Amino acid sequence: MSKQKYTIDDVPFKKFHLRIAGLTFGASFCDGYALGIIAMALTVLGPQLELNAMWTGLIGSSALIGVFVGALVLGRLSDRIGRQKVFLISFLLIAIVTILQFFVSSPVELFILRLLIGFGLGGDYAVGTTLLAEFSPKKYRASLLASLNVLWTLGYVASNFVGHYLGQIGSDSWRWMLVSATIPAIVVLILRIGTPESPRWLVSMGRVEEARQIVKKHLGPNVEMGETITSTDNQTAAGFRGLFSKKLRKRTAFGGIFKLTIVIPYFAIYTFLPTILRTMGFEQNFFADTMLNLFLLVGAIVGLWLLAKFSRRGFTIGSFAVLTVSLFALSIMHTGSQFLMLVAFLVFTFFMSAASNLTLVYPAELFPTEIRGSGIGMVTAISRIGSAIGTFLLPVSLNFLGLNASMIAMAVILLIGLIVSIAWAPETKSLSLNEASNPLLDTGNSSEETDIPLQEIRK
Repeated sequence: MSKQKYTIDDVPFKKFHLRIAGLTFGASFCDGYALGIIAMALTVLGPQLELNAMWTGLIGSSALIGVFVGALVLGRLSDRIGRQKVFLISFLLIAIVTILQFFVSSPVELFILRLLIGFGLGGDYAVGTTLLAEFSPKKYRASLLASLNVLWTLGYVASNFVGHYLGQIGSDSWRWMLVSATIPAIVVLILRIGTPESPRWLVSMGRVEEARQIVKKHLGPNVEMGETITSTDNQTAAGFRGLFSKKLRKRTAFGGIFKLTIVIPYFAIYTFLPTILRTMGFEQNFFADTMLNLFLLVGAIVGLWLLAKFSRRGFTIGSFAVLTVSLFALSIMHTGSQFLMLVAFLVFTFFMSAASNLTLVYPAELFPTEIRGSGIGMVTAISRIGSAIGTFLLPVSLNFLGLNASMIAMAVILLIGLIVSIAWAPETKSLSLNEASNPLLDTGNSSEETDIPLQEIRK
């Protein structure tokens, strides 16, 4: 009796899927840890390196600036040379530069190293989610991609606790905080050796037989590609130009604005969380900080259930509505109402973390295979340059305008995200990756795959 035949989209979950997910999960943990530990380190290194508000903002946002460049450059590179090479190179860079942070002696040196770390992280944001999405079966794609945010949040929360305890060992504790990110980075780097190339990318390059061999080796002899994209003409010319073509420009705009309006308040607020808590009147802020970090983690986990329960559009629009209202409520409360302020902050934190799951699911579903790396890179770059600007400006805003005005500005950003999502958010739930990435299928009700040739995308 012959085995049942499957395609890469409907194959049952296998150990290989767990391996690819685990490697990407580990990277997300490292990303969250590396970006989170700087918030704790700044409280110690600021006085030692005599940082003013400008340098505090620059160093706080430096990795985000690096992510902007790395996502564009390495995301595009992954469409040209493949996912696997960038998947490995990005973490090699991160591991090396993370160690060098221990030896810095000036704000300029630290700023440059954080830029390079961000460059590597930017490549991983673009390529890690791309590779995972392209190997994942349709049934598990959203939960696997969204789980990246859970691990990112776990890394961020872990950095807060590690930073809290390392902060007690002396004036040079910030060096140990920053270099501590080397340990998970090296583990991920070693485990990534031997990762296979994405078969979907190979098919898009016309290397169909190589793709079939990878699928049969890692997913089983009874699994077929099920892909019909074979366009290779003008591959290089498509690139970023394809993202702003008539058929894809709305998706590119939605993806960029959607992610931008979530990550600006996320990174700005949580990069300077200790400072914000002190401004709110929580002088002994360990309890408040612990509660907020707990709600970040719980929100990310519950967000997996919400993602499975609701449509992409519904979850996106509802999250933006709750976030806008809760942050606006926080901004108008008097600093003496600490309990109510903390409640509003906890509600905001919970839904911010839950909604952040979408930032790792939506971008991978918006773009065709030929330019998926470029598309995710572009969306990530747009979001990170905005969050870098927001992170740079927040300490300045808190200093000159105060907490209330700063939070109102963040609430307005979330309101923009709500409006754009109502107007443009596509429904991609329960679709194969080909269907979800097809801009001609906006309703999510199609039962047949419809592929757009690369030549059509470029029109």
